Amino acid sequence: MTIGRRDFIALLGGAAAWPRAAVAQQAAISVIGFLGGGSRKGRAVRLDGFRQSLIDAGYIEGKNLVIDYRWAEGEYNRLPALAADLVRRRVNVIVTTAGGVAAALAAKAATSTIPIVFGLGADPVRLGLVASLNRPGGNATGVTNFNAELRAKGLGLFHELVPQARTIGILVNPKNQNAAGQVMDTQIAAGTLGLDLLVLDASNEHEIDAAFEILARRGISALILGVDAFFVSRRNQIVEQAAGHEISAVYPWREDAVAGGLMSYSVNIDSYRQLGVYAARILMGDKPADLPVVRATKFAFVINLKTAKTLGLTVPPTLLAIADEVIE
Repeated sequence: MTIGRRDFIALLGGAAAWPRAAVAQQAAISVIGFLGGGSRKGRAVRLDGFRQSLIDAGYIEGKNLVIDYRWAEGEYNRLPALAADLVRRRVNVIVTTAGGVAAALAAKAATSTIPIVFGLGADPVRLGLVASLNRPGGNATGVTNFNAELRAKGLGLFHELVPQARTIGILVNPKNQNAAGQVMDTQIAAGTLGLDLLVLDASNEHEIDAAFEILARRGISALILGVDAFFVSRRNQIVEQAAGHEISAVYPWREDAVAGGLMSYSVNIDSYRQLGVYAARILMGDKPADLPVVRATKFAFVINLKTAKTLGLTVPPTLLAIADEVIE
């Protein structure tokens, strides 16, 4: 099921319009287990959106709701144990963060009965999380965006901004179970533009620094950052390395461009807010099997003009005209 912007907004708005009687019936304290592959750092705004959706539905921390957070801090091998711990606690719902394929799969492996609300950038049907987008059919549902379309469009915009780059690096975390899929999608997109792709792996701070050294030695001045929870936690390090090596980079989140990244191309919906909407609906009695997976159809293009000038890039007027946000 594809949900457009109007329908998505209506869905969010519906949270505030749920019957007061349903809210009034919330007698017991509900517990949400929140499972993330990265860290809480850098996600404050998104978590605020998640909590606001719950508040809109009448679920307030400290009153009738507890959110039990579990963060793997980029060590994905910890996720199965963290998920099992939430299951042992018998939480009412497990929420896994956007971009978190590993977290979603860990939760799914840990329980077939506790409802799961996932946020990820891959096909949940292919991953075995749901039977179909329209009718998930099991104990999981959530939000997804398919990376193929996202990466093709984002790379095309990036190529317009740095047309002189013939080889582009892509940095992925080999511990991410969707890393190979991200590389494949990007290779297909690069091939249509006649570009070569250099794949770089990084799963710790040292390897991030080493990846930028490789780019500098090979004279490659353009980079695509893969979607990964660990990279979110190391946002400042990555942006600083790109600036220090004078490397133009395209990032997967608006916050990356705000932090000083050259540009971002990302989903234009608040996935965390939608996670809160679905978590609340399940707490009120809805079944994951009956809640269609929300698929993003709108994307946001952000350019950091200050960073572009520092890199000696002239942003074409055509890109400025279509940018959703220009940071000066």
